[in-house]
Amino acid sequence: MTTKSENTGEQQPPGTLDGIGKEIHSCRRCPIGELENQAVMGEGPKRAALMIVGEQPGDQEDLAGKPFIGPAGRVLNAHLEQAGIDREDVYVTNAVKHFKFVWRGKRRLHQSPTVGEINACRWWLDGERAIVRPKIVLALGGSAARGVLGKPVTISRTRGQPHPLADGGELWVTAHPSYLLRLSGDKKDEQVRMFRADLGAVAERLGELTER
Repeated sequence: MTTKSENTGEQQPPGTLDGIGKEIHSCRRCPIGELENQAVMGEGPKRAALMIVGEQPGDQEDLAGKPFIGPAGRVLNAHLEQAGIDREDVYVTNAVKHFKFVWRGKRRLHQSPTVGEINACRWWLDGERAIVRPKIVLALGGSAARGVLGKPVTISRTRGQPHPLADGGELWVTAHPSYLLRLSGDKKDEQVRMFRADLGAVAERLGELTER
């Protein structure tokens, strides 16, 4: 269950991943939780050296209750494998735990979360980070980076380099795989190369940190 901080009196997320996983389903800290969806908890080792944070679950993730299993997840998996990173060793989650969408006929179309919705769900993400304590957090896209830092982030200015976090870890930022799926031609080739380079740099840095 949620607890209160001895110093501030503010509620804190549960102290276990299982506890967070149970409580996010009843979360109504923002309007997304009122939609016809289910919360999607992160998954992976409880002491993963690498945590990957996406924006929010998609339609397929919502239906299955698992993160990154749709088209973007398959792109991510392919690039992780190419970079020499085993997804089974990674804790994968999202900045926002519920799928935000609008109905278009019988289809549910993705809607980007607002700043307020990202900030509301940051409470849960902070809880996951405090438990897993990853050496590196890789944020996929601006919403994910905001969820980690609590402020706006420009991907082009921050990608490809480490950014120290207060808990001693490092934040790395890259594009979301879904962005690559929307591109074509030369622009897609360029962005794929950059994404590949970002994951390669993370893999190299992860190796350095885990050897210590």
